[in-house]
Formats: sequence, C-alpha cells, structure tokens
Amino acid sequence: MFTTAALTNGQEIYDFSEGNHMNDWYVVDDVVMGGRSEGDMTINEESHLVFHGNVSLENNGGFSSVRYQSERLPAHEYSKFKINLKGDGKMYQFRVRSRLNENHSYVLSFNTTGDWQIIDIPFKDMYPSWRGMKLDMPNYPGEEAEEFSFLISNKKNESFRLEIDRIWME
Repeated sequence: MFTTAALTNGQEIYDFSEGNHMNDWYVVDDVVMGGRSEGDMTINEESHLVFHGNVSLENNGGFSSVRYQSERLPAHEYSKFKINLKGDGKMYQFRVRSRLNENHSYVLSFNTTGDWQIIDIPFKDMYPSWRGMKLDMPNYPGEEAEEFSFLISNKKNESFRLEIDRIWME
C-alpha cells in the first residue's frame, strides 16, 4: 500500500486514516435528474473511502459523485490541492465550491492509472462549471473552500472504483 508522509506545510482537508468517518461524505447521482446511475461508498480495511458503482446513460443520465462539506477553509496561503488515491484507469473530476450558497463549482479532470498516485490540482487550472457547462468567469481564486467532491461522467455506461486516502492543500 502507498502512504504519504505527514504534512509539514500543508492544510489537511480529509484523512480517512485519522479516524474520520464516511458519514461526513454523501453520494449524489444523476437520479436527482431522472438518471439511473448508482454510486456507493464504503470504508475498506485500510481505512480508505472507496467510491464505486455504475454510471448509466439511460434516461439522460451519466454521472455519479461523492461529496464532503466542511467548515469554510481558508485557501489563500496555498496554490494547489493534493490527493492520494488509487483509481481504476478512468478519468474523474475533482470539484470545489468556495461557498455552499454558490451554484457553481471549480473543476479539474484527472486520469487514474490503476496504481496509487498523488494527484496535483493547481488552483489556477480549476475552471468554473455549473451542470456540466463551463462558465465565463475567472478560474478558482483560491481564497476559501467549503465543499469537495469527486465526480465521474465520461459519457458512457461504465462501472467505476476510486479509493481515496487523503486530500490536502499545499
């Protein structure tokens, strides 16, 4: 298993190995819009969140996500999010909302390799999006963050599995 060293100059967002619980996270699928995708989450023996399920294009569906709402975290001292995860070789999105009362999220897609990897998500590359549409607004300003999510939406029927160990800012 791949593990990372303790943070020395970053801001922890979530570390599943620290006794955090999946009760802090929740799944949102396309069923909220009539779709048929089914996402689920569990905590495995290594204390990682495992987000898994099936994406279906049936009935205009096509996405599944897992989300976490935190207290508002200051982000202005940092320039990127970092995620220790193991994917299934598919593409996912990491999404951040600065404030819960905003409709849009800031988004960046990343590919997984099937192995443990640390994904860098630079603030400057996260573009604003609402319901899958890119908005004509500046990219993520990196001032604060209040919601974090992972989403799969590759425009095809597919099963998925994403194992998440930690998320932090540097």
